[in-house]
Amino acid sequence: MRRIALLTVALGFIAPILASAPAHAQASRTWVSGVGDDVNPCSRTAPCKTFAGAISKTAASGEINCLDPGGYGAITITKSMTLNCNATLGSILVSGTNGVNISAGAAGVVNLRGIQIQGLSGTGVPGLVGIKINTSSEVSIEDCVITQFSQQGILDARTSATSTNPRLAIRNSVVSNNVGTGLGFASATAVKAAVDTSSFINNSFGVAVGSGSLVMLNRSMVSGNSTGIEADAGGGIVADSISVTHNTTGVQGTSNIRLSNSDVTLNGTGFSGTTNSYGNNRLQGNTSFGTAVVLVAPQ
Repeated sequence: MRRIALLTVALGFIAPILASAPAHAQASRTWVSGVGDDVNPCSRTAPCKTFAGAISKTAASGEINCLDPGGYGAITITKSMTLNCNATLGSILVSGTNGVNISAGAAGVVNLRGIQIQGLSGTGVPGLVGIKINTSSEVSIEDCVITQFSQQGILDARTSATSTNPRLAIRNSVVSNNVGTGLGFASATAVKAAVDTSSFINNSFGVAVGSGSLVMLNRSMVSGNSTGIEADAGGGIVADSISVTHNTTGVQGTSNIRLSNSDVTLNGTGFSGTTNSYGNNRLQGNTSFGTAVVLVAPQ
């Protein structure tokens, strides 16, 4: 009897501990599937159905992978994280909201890979912004398509007060058919961005840089926009080996855009404002050349 009594007391101490333990610990890698369920633990054998369902079960600096083709819904990213659908078709299709909100904190690191984000701008209730960056230190967008939003395709709205040394890298991505800017940097931000092998097609502005931000644009195409590339006073674009073509206005700046090894051709107006050229560009075939470029010597 005494043994039974002691066992009962011991179980009484253990029971509250067991009751307070979480049902599922956060995993460093989780999975989503078109036939998953958000009540699942998001493991490979029991995947979740949406990015939003998986994020709470994914540890900081962890990764959400797409197990098979599917539409995985809008997401707000609140910590360092990778969304990776490079091995299959992973998409976000939204109406009346943003596709991806990044609010990962001042030191957050966020990677998006192989995701198609679509806003259906031709419908009655289109999506607003494809990817909106609010807070984070580093954001990488790779092998993504951002299209058909009623506002911007990618909007970097960070400021130095909310994000530590903010940086953005975009590679091998397409930003197209957005009513507003394809890639935009909000005024008074101080973002250092690098864009490589990407296309900005049929937006209002292809790439528009606000005061404080500096963009390196390399080996990319800017075509079919109202304005191809634009930089406000206090911002800047350094462009090498890009094609700016079939825009209403090709290049618009205030002595804060530098071009090298690039084509500015077949636009309505080639240049508005003052653009610096290293003298090795091809500037021809525009209906109107516009403002003469300023030749500068390479350093």
